[in-house]
Parts: sequence; structure tokens; C-alpha cells
Amino acid sequence: MKTEYLNADSPADLSRAAHWLKHGELVAVPTETVYGLAADATNPTAVEKIFEAKGRPKNHPLITHIRDLDQLDFWAQRPPAWLYPVLESAWPGPLTVVLRKQPWVNPVVTGGLDSIGLRMPSHPALMNLLNIGQLAVAAPSANLYQQLTPTSPQQVCAALGGRIAAILDGGRCQLGTESTIVRISDNEVRVLRAGPLQRRELEALFPVPVVVPESHQEHVPGNKRVHYRPRTPVYLKSRNEIMSAGKRSDLVHLYFSDELSQWAAEQDDLQAIVMPADAAGYRHALYASLYQADQHQAGAIWIEMPPQAEGWDDIWDRLRRATLS
Repeated sequence: MKTEYLNADSPADLSRAAHWLKHGELVAVPTETVYGLAADATNPTAVEKIFEAKGRPKNHPLITHIRDLDQLDFWAQRPPAWLYPVLESAWPGPLTVVLRKQPWVNPVVTGGLDSIGLRMPSHPALMNLLNIGQLAVAAPSANLYQQLTPTSPQQVCAALGGRIAAILDGGRCQLGTESTIVRISDNEVRVLRAGPLQRRELEALFPVPVVVPESHQEHVPGNKRVHYRPRTPVYLKSRNEIMSAGKRSDLVHLYFSDELSQWAAEQDDLQAIVMPADAAGYRHALYASLYQADQHQAGAIWIEMPPQAEGWDDIWDRLRRATLS
């Protein structure tokens, strides 16, 4: 299959993307978090193509992206009344809510579960696409299964070019890690995947307790020990470990601290990528930097451990799943 390259700023190209989706094909689409691989969520045959293109097991649920809050009741059964004003504030944005699905929703969308993950994305191109096509799309990240998540159309093309109908180029994603996923029940909200919305923000949003378990076994996107991984082996290292090892030609370093910046400046031809020191900047750069490091075809990628601080939960989650140790 030849993969078309479409411009998200072109009304004609948006219509072309909607055409592909409505005819049962896959289109990689930009969101504010990462690029997603979209299929018409009401077309089970089209949704099955997602699993084929990614090499993803069919018992893994997908997130369905909707275009307005009125669609919530179309996909989910009896959400709590308090949820509607919350979502009026949080949506569009990087929050996925898991609710009991409507009986008509095909199990291929939900991984065979009786629940469904729903989100309203804030990327203007994707919202325009959903409105043009009057669509809701099932869309996991646009990568091969368990490999590095794309935040640019170039990364999508490297992974899925020739496997899908089109890539809608909306530029670099704004946030850089996948959405926060929460399970909604009448009396609590349970975080199932860390994301750009952190615990303090969630507690300010919801009128019920927010529970953040250290681990869980629920089937949600990204809840695998091995995930978000480039081809090159990744290791988390302390500053002392990096500096003690000295310059090694078989390594690519990702670091952020002033100490390692000074150390790196004293090394000749060190393969290194400087990361932002703030959580928002680091999150935005993470997948793109791992992709860049992967292109060096080095023996390993050594990453300076980021801060163990508030606001870094999703970054630590992604790094742990990408590493070998």
C-alpha cells in the first residue's frame, strides 16, 4: 500500500483523510499528546486493521476519540452526573475516561472488555477532521507494538509507511506523552496510566477521591512492562555512573543537569542530546530525543535519571518501560 502524505492545514487534505476513514482505511493523525493511528470506531472491520498494522494483540483496548461532549452518552452507559461539568472543564485535552460501554459497541474497540476509554482531543486538525467526517475514531499510538511512540509525522512514516492509507501531517505534538487514563466510578477516580495531567490537577478537577495505585493489572493502553522502546537498548543511569564510565564511543547520552553539561563539554565528540530540565520541556522532547538517539545505531542509550519530583510521574513511567534496567 502506498501511504499518502496529507497536510493538516489543507481543507482538501482533511476531506481526503475523512474519505479514507469513512471507507474503512487507517490514517495516522496528530493529537496534542502523540500521533494516533485512527480508524472509524463504528466500523469493526476498519478497527481490526489497526491491530494488523501495529502487530498489536487484539485483547488490548483502544481509546475512542470523540468530537463533543454530547457523544459521551452515545458510547458510555450512565456516567455519573458529576462527570459532565468536570469534562466541560477538562475537555478537549489529554484526559481519557474509562466508563461502562454501551451494549452496541463492538468488543474489537474495547479489547473484549465491558468498558470503553473516551477522550476529546484538543489538536485543531484532528477536531476539524472529526467534524468534517462526523466521526469518532479509535486511535492508539501510531507505532509498531511496544516500540517508540511517535510525536512527529516523520516518526510515523518510519514505522508505518506502506502499512496505512495516509499520514495527516500536523507538525510536532505539543505535549509529548500519551493521555492520562482514569477509571470513573460513582465514588472515586482511579488513575490507570500516568500522563500530562498530574495528580494535583486531577484532584482539583474531580469532586470525588483520586486514587493513584503504585501498580495495577487492568488492561489499558501502555500497561505493559515493555513499552515505548526504541531499537537501541536504554538504561537509566545516575550522574556519577555516567561520569565514572567516561567517554565511550558505543553510547549515546541523554542528560539535563548542569553537572553533566560541564562534564560533556570536556569530552571530545561525545554522542549526546541535551534534555530540558523542566518537566513540560522534558516531556515534549522525550520521544523525539529517543528517536534521534536511536538513529545513531549505538550500542546503548544512557539516560540521566530525571528528578523524582511532582510533575514527572508520566516521564518516569515511560522511561521505566523503555529501559532494560
